[in-house]
Amino acid sequence: MIYIETPRLKLRDWKQTDLASFIKMNADEEVMKYFPKTLSAEETTVFYESIIAELKECGFGLYAVEIKENEEFIGFIGFHRATFEADFTPCVEIGWRLKKEAWGKGYATEGAVSCLEYGFSKLGFNDIYSFTADVNEASQNVMKKIGMNFINTFNHPKIETGSKLRKHVLFHCRKPIK
Repeated sequence: MIYIETPRLKLRDWKQTDLASFIKMNADEEVMKYFPKTLSAEETTVFYESIIAELKECGFGLYAVEIKENEEFIGFIGFHRATFEADFTPCVEIGWRLKKEAWGKGYATEGAVSCLEYGFSKLGFNDIYSFTADVNEASQNVMKKIGMNFINTFNHPKIETGSKLRKHVLFHCRKPIK
């Protein structure tokens, strides 16, 4: 099923054929620079299965992203239920991860803008959050471009103390009033 189409992208259900590219993407040190570690094939497969389960359970999730022109899988953009302990959770998070060959082309922004609109208009979300490591300026720039507002910083409880990735920034967007 295709959930969202933009001028250049399709945000859709995952296919078994996406898994090999997803494994390669999650093993890439540059792609995973702002995560605690790269993921093994087994870890990515478990992640893939949890994404599919969340889509089935909730009717939303991290959608597979493909380029319309050539149907190439380039990563994911979408929603996730964040449930770790923090003063803003549980919440709906918008997130993205694209393979490095897709960087710098505006795909994350294009997909995320449409995702926000879909979340508010079709899924009935009133609030959507996004967060990333404080050192991840590229993702923060996407958050700003899609109209999210900086709220504060926090120490991510799932990142070990002393890690340069522990300090996170929190952004938020509220459903527009019509």
